[in-house]
Amino acid sequence: LKAGALPARIEIIDRTVVGPSLGRDSINAGVKASLLGAILVAAFMIVYHSAGGLVAVFALGVNIIILMAVMAYFRQTLTLPGIAGIALTIGMAVDANVLIFERMREELKAGRTIGAAIDRGYDRALVAIIDSNLTTVIAAAILLAMGRGSVKGFGLTLTIGVLANIFTAVFVTKVIFNFALSHFHIKKLHIG
Repeated sequence: LKAGALPARIEIIDRTVVGPSLGRDSINAGVKASLLGAILVAAFMIVYHSAGGLVAVFALGVNIIILMAVMAYFRQTLTLPGIAGIALTIGMAVDANVLIFERMREELKAGRTIGAAIDRGYDRALVAIIDSNLTTVIAAAILLAMGRGSVKGFGLTLTIGVLANIFTAVFVTKVIFNFALSHFHIKKLHIG
């Protein structure tokens, strides 16, 4: 990660100088790609997981808001690798919700009530969610600590995004499900 840290000979095969307009174009293309990816992921989640997909998309929005707020609070610049970190965060957020929904579906098939299926689904998915996100945070923290420039930006957005993901996937979505269950007469839970 640091120049000269490995005892290998470095041979420059290509060198490119990027001007401010080309850099701006790259960032704009990255933002457009991330937005398109987020829209497609949201559409898939809503189509495949019905009401659960709507909850997951809302939590994903909260996740992105938290990520941007933390970045703004610490006055961090959003770079192209940082945008890639956000895109990866979106994928991991969806993964956590899919794990929860699958566990809830298993509990519903086992004959549990909707409330019990929600509670047990979250309890059973929690270990897998924390395990997958924690290993990603460890790798991102190493990039953040040892990296420079764009590598550090990627590590920073990924770390913040994954920590926000644990909060939104485990806490925010469960609050939404429990609120809906206590305030509306729900006879069937549509999660896919």
